[in-house]
Amino acid sequence: MDMEALSMFGGLGAMILVISGLWGIFVKAGRPGWYALIPVYNMVTLCRVCGLSGWVAALFFIPLVNFITLIFLSDRLAKAFGKGLGFTIGIVLFGLLFLPILGFGEARYSGPPAAA
Repeated sequence: MDMEALSMFGGLGAMILVISGLWGIFVKAGRPGWYALIPVYNMVTLCRVCGLSGWVAALFFIPLVNFITLIFLSDRLAKAFGKGLGFTIGIVLFGLLFLPILGFGEARYSGPPAAA
């Protein structure tokens, strides 16, 4: 098997893990799971699940700002499911694993975290 086919299957596997994790997260949060299949709208929905305006998703299109937004959104998502800083770091660094754990694990959605 050549490298292009291997990277294609790896990318497809990563995409399936993220979509399935988001699907589970959305269902736990009372949203339709199929929203995870729609590019950009899945980020808008994720922002809303975290208690933020859907417009925050637009920040993902700005270089460097998108990384800061990812950290902030990951922290809000972890808190919405009753998780702490360790889980936030896990989502940021290993989202392929932590999103499905959040979506299909024991964690329950408790609503967006209160503003500090």
